[in-house]
Amino acid sequence: MSDTISGLRRKIRGAGDLQSVVRTMKALAASSIGQYEQSVNALADYARTVEQGLSVCFRTDPPVGIMGEQKEKTHPGPIGAIVFGSDQGLVGQFNEVVADFAVKTLAARPGHHSLWAVGERMQTRLADTGLSLRGFFPVPNSVKAITPLVGTIILESEAAHSRETIHELHLFYNRPTSRANYTPVNQRLLPLDETWQRELAIFPWPTRNLPEVIGNEAATLRTLIHEYLFISLFRACAESLASENASRLTAMQRAEKNIDELLKDLNRDFHQLRQRDIDEELFDVISGFEALANKPAATECHAGESHIEQ
Repeated sequence: MSDTISGLRRKIRGAGDLQSVVRTMKALAASSIGQYEQSVNALADYARTVEQGLSVCFRTDPPVGIMGEQKEKTHPGPIGAIVFGSDQGLVGQFNEVVADFAVKTLAARPGHHSLWAVGERMQTRLADTGLSLRGFFPVPNSVKAITPLVGTIILESEAAHSRETIHELHLFYNRPTSRANYTPVNQRLLPLDETWQRELAIFPWPTRNLPEVIGNEAATLRTLIHEYLFISLFRACAESLASENASRLTAMQRAEKNIDELLKDLNRDFHQLRQRDIDEELFDVISGFEALANKPAATECHAGESHIEQ
């Protein structure tokens, strides 16, 4: 009995330690969600400024051949995709949701498909689908680490586009819909076609005085387009990280609930076994007391019978 109670004590102690770890991870996930959401909100004003600058450039004389072909090809070209996932586990179905969405979306498009995976878990998931993997990027562990990743992605995608190994570039990532939910989305990043130019050309200006581009218009346009690509990738990465931590928070909440239920069951079993052990000890004590209490009476009875016979 004592061995069983000792075993339950070890299980209760282990469950308590695990509960502390889960609560710590839960707090870190909740803190990280706010960090990445703030970065996305801060990026919104800058994105609006860049769009206004592009609107000015395209309003006068929309150029062609900038950062991707402006006209659609008559035949489907190779499609590249960047799929944002996670390096770590304990995120529920986070990687599976966006990976399945990317595979399903690309399957509906003709031509050759190749992918870059962001995150070790996503790389493993995409490798199982049989699609061609062009490369792998580690997941940033902070807001500051997003910028170097975005710069690397832009360099590799531009190189692949210049070699004509990809015609289109798509982003697949999870976008938060609430504090604990997310949904997979697809954004076509390249090419920057005429439709994209026309939409920006009619972008409403906030004042009556329209600005003009000073200096080299082509250089200004290239800089603004580069910033547009940076913003799109930064936002996708930040929203993916916010979704990852939202998924981890949900998983930790489920784990915490399960641990609470497990501790409740273990403590109940422990108290039942402990009470049973106490009952058995009390029964032994009472039985011994009754045996001792009855022993003198039996001795006196035998002594009386011997005296009568004499």
